[in-house]
Amino acid sequence: MIQHTMLVSFENPIPDADLDRFLQDIEKVMLDSGHVRTAAAARHIPVPGEEEIPARIATAVIQFGVADLPTLGAAFQAPGVEEIIGRWQTQHPYQVAFVNHMPLG
Repeated sequence: MIQHTMLVSFENPIPDADLDRFLQDIEKVMLDSGHVRTAAAARHIPVPGEEEIPARIATAVIQFGVADLPTLGAAFQAPGVEEIIGRWQTQHPYQVAFVNHMPLG
């Protein structure tokens, strides 16, 4: 199993309701692709003083579990994925850092 972990950083503050909807939309479209075995998403939990750390702080983390790398590629080519990503990028621009890895633990 391959884990695809994405750290999502919105360029500007995003309302809580919009962030919740973004996470739900991404999770749903990936699960609906039929290629994703597991999906999970969570908001960043701020720590006092973290804004002083010289690092980009993500808004949320999203993780998908897939059988293998070809399956991961197929998931991102599934109908609806490009539309959801484009819509959210237009409404609330964001950047993503990601890593593909074996399950942790």
